[in-house]
Amino acid sequence: MKSTTIRRWSAVHTWTSLICTLFLLMLAMTGLPLIFHHELEHLLGEAPELRETPTEAPHLSLQQLVDAAEHHRQGEVIQYLGFDEDEPNGVVAITAATAGTEPNSSHTFMLDARSGEAIEMPAANGGILMVILRLHVDMFAGLPGKLLLAFMGLLFVVAIISGVVLYAPFMRRLKFAEVRREKSARTRWLDLHNLIGIVTLTWALVVGVTGVISACADLLISAWRTESLAAMVEPYRDAPPLTERAPANKVLTIAAKATPAMQPDFIAFPGTRFSSEHHYSVFMKGNTHLTAHLWTPVLIDARSLEVTAIGQRPWYMDALSMSQPLHFGDYGGMPMKILWAVLDVLTIIVLGSGLYLWWVRRRIPAVQRERAETEP
Repeated sequence: MKSTTIRRWSAVHTWTSLICTLFLLMLAMTGLPLIFHHELEHLLGEAPELRETPTEAPHLSLQQLVDAAEHHRQGEVIQYLGFDEDEPNGVVAITAATAGTEPNSSHTFMLDARSGEAIEMPAANGGILMVILRLHVDMFAGLPGKLLLAFMGLLFVVAIISGVVLYAPFMRRLKFAEVRREKSARTRWLDLHNLIGIVTLTWALVVGVTGVISACADLLISAWRTESLAAMVEPYRDAPPLTERAPANKVLTIAAKATPAMQPDFIAFPGTRFSSEHHYSVFMKGNTHLTAHLWTPVLIDARSLEVTAIGQRPWYMDALSMSQPLHFGDYGGMPMKILWAVLDVLTIIVLGSGLYLWWVRRRIPAVQRERAETEP
C-alpha cells in the first residue's frame, strides 16, 4: 500500500476515532452493567416480587387488570400491557396521563395477575439502572441525543474499517499477536491496541451496527406508523372518534386464533403510538428463540372486537427487533452475557489506549515517530 494511501487511511482512522471515543467510552461503561440488568435488578432490589400463594389462584380477566392498573394510577389511562414468560403470574402495565404520552413520561409497574395488586418497578421509573439506560440510549436528550449517538456509532464503524485497512500492511512486518516488549511504552501499547482491536473486530462491528439501528428506533417506528400502520387503519380515517370500547377480555384469544403458533408479547391500547384511535393492537411473537424477538401486530376493532388487519413486518422493524437484544447479548443466556462483558472491557482498553497513543504521538517528532512505528 502506497505511503500516501496509508496516510489518508491513517487520517480517517485518527479523526473518526477521536471524534467518537469519549462518547464510546461512555457507552461502553454504561453498557457493561446493562448486560446484566436482570441480575442487577434483583441485587439492587429494583425487581418486582410477587406474593407467594399456597395454591395457584386463577388469573383475573384482562379488563379487570386494566381497571386495576388505572385504579392504581388514578387520573391516568392504560397504554400497554406486557407479558413475561419468566413471570407467568405477573403482567407489566404502562400508564400515562394520556394514551399518546411519550414513553419517558409514562409509569411502569407490575400487576399480580391473580389479585390485581400493583408492584412497583423502580428499575423502570428512575432507579439507578434506568439512569444508566437513559445515559446509554439518549443522554437524557431525547431524539437529538439518540441521533447524536447514532452518528457516533457510524463514526465508530468507519474507525473500525479504517483500522483494519491499516492493520494489514502493518502486521506484515510482525508475527500475529506479537508485542514488541523491548520497544518504548508507546510501541508496546500500539501493538496491544492493534492486537485487541483485531480480536474484538467482529463483536465491535456487531455492537456498533446494532447500536446505530437501536438509536434510530424512534425514526423507524415513525416510518412504520406512517407506512404500515397507516395502511392498516386507512378504512378508519374518516371514522368518528371512539367514545366507548369493548372490554379487553377476549383480545388475546382473538389474536391467537388469527396468528396460530404465536404468543402475545404486549397489547397496545387505542391512542398509543403502536395502535390507532380505534384499535387494540396485540403484538404476537414467535415461539423459537430467534423469532421470539419478531413482532406481528394484530389489529382488533376496539368496538366490535373484529380483526381488521394482520401486519406484515417491514425489514427495518425486523432489524430493530433483532438488534436490541443482540446489542446487549440477550440471545444466549449467561455464557453470552459474560462473553459480551469481556469484549466490552477489551473495547474500553482499545478506546483508552487509542487516546493515549494519539496524545503521545503529538509529542514525538514526525521522523522519530515514523521510524518507531515501521521498524520491526
